[in-house]
Amino acid sequence: MRNATLAIAAMAVMVVTLTIVLFSIIANATFSNTIAQITDKIDISVFLQDSVTQAQTDTLISQLKKLPNVQSVSYLNKQQALAAYAQQNAGNQSLLTAATISGNPIPATIRIKPKDLNHIQDIRAFLTTKQNQALQTDGSPSYSGERKKAIDNITHATNILRRVGVVAVIVFAIISALIIFNTIQMAIFNRRDEIQIERLLGAGSWFIRGPFVVESILYGILSAVLSMVLINSVFVAASGALQASSLGLLDISYANTYFDKHFWWLLLMQIVVGMLLGAASSVIATQRYLKFKTK
Repeated sequence: MRNATLAIAAMAVMVVTLTIVLFSIIANATFSNTIAQITDKIDISVFLQDSVTQAQTDTLISQLKKLPNVQSVSYLNKQQALAAYAQQNAGNQSLLTAATISGNPIPATIRIKPKDLNHIQDIRAFLTTKQNQALQTDGSPSYSGERKKAIDNITHATNILRRVGVVAVIVFAIISALIIFNTIQMAIFNRRDEIQIERLLGAGSWFIRGPFVVESILYGILSAVLSMVLINSVFVAASGALQASSLGLLDISYANTYFDKHFWWLLLMQIVVGMLLGAASSVIATQRYLKFKTK
């Protein structure tokens, strides 16, 4: 209470730091869920020439299944591919009529589901080898052009957002530690006479240092609780007052569900991080300005 202004400033920055840490964790989980949903809906289609034999098809499928980034491989013969085409274009009778009259122009198709969109080029590189291109109608898989650009943009954006989150956490953690450091320094200066008396009476290092460490730990605990309240208020406002279901790539509905489901784990994590940040800053401050010797 003697350094109320500095204490409030230290807690304010720590709240911002812990809020960024919490938001980064929730956002990372949300982005991972979004990418998983996108990945589940995306497949690479390989259109085979009519001259390709069943043995060649089986060999290609077997090789594809061995690729590390392949989740699953399915095969549609010409009749199954035509049925799938008819289902996808059920509302366009002219296309269905044209496909029927021309005697099934739809080629046999291999559909590949990738595990990670960041490494989808590995699958494409395999499919565009000279040997495999010779089996395909147009020499390349369907993952190309604008579709390829859209997928690449999604993965690139999520990777950038994750890196920005990490950088923001590091920057604010440093700022928070410096402010706590200065807060403890001022507390030591204001209590220098009391500390001197304690040392003259034979008080040990940790007896004098203890109150400052406890003070910083309390900053961390209170800041952790406030950051949880702040994030919860943001979710309530976004889903209630603003009636928003998403913010760009951030699925607010899933983020809110993730926050509620992991509330106690996130609170414990916030408290531990806050306590460690505060205690470390305090120990360094007392070590430097009280010139204690580490025992």
